[in-house]
Formats: sequence, structure tokens, C-alpha cells
Amino acid sequence: AKKEGITEVLKQAGFDLRQPGCSACLAMNEDKVPEGKYCVSTSNRNFEGRQGPGARTFLTSPLTAAAAAITGEITDPRDFI
Repeated sequence: AKKEGITEVLKQAGFDLRQPGCSACLAMNEDKVPEGKYCVSTSNRNFEGRQGPGARTFLTSPLTAAAAAITGEITDPRDFI
């Protein structure tokens, strides 16, 4: 994505790109979903409040998460392939 310039397009659109890891999936630091907000995640866990107290998480495939990142809503990734 970086080589093709996609990362820069996403950053200009307001995306906050992070390194892969377990901070957001565990809400173990400032990387957590605010209360009452929704998140599309490719994590393999969906415990109540796992990504932040009062946060709501939709588990999706990586393709669906990428499509949702582009459209701003849960989207069928087949529209992009």
C-alpha cells in the first residue's frame, strides 16, 4: 500500500495508521475505541468491552475491514475486486 501511494491517500483522508499488534485489540493503552462507538476489527476475539469500555466491535475478514475503511461503513469487499 505504501509503495502504491495508498497509505498517503488514507492519511490525507484522516486515517490513523498503526503498526500491527495487540494494543487496540486489548484497549491496553490510548489505542481503544471510545464508549458508544463502533469498530470493525479483524481480531479473533469479541468479548464485551474488549476494545474499550462500552465499545462495540464487529469482527470481519481483512478484506471486509479494508472495504469498510474505504467506504466508512461495513461493505461487501467483492465490490472492489
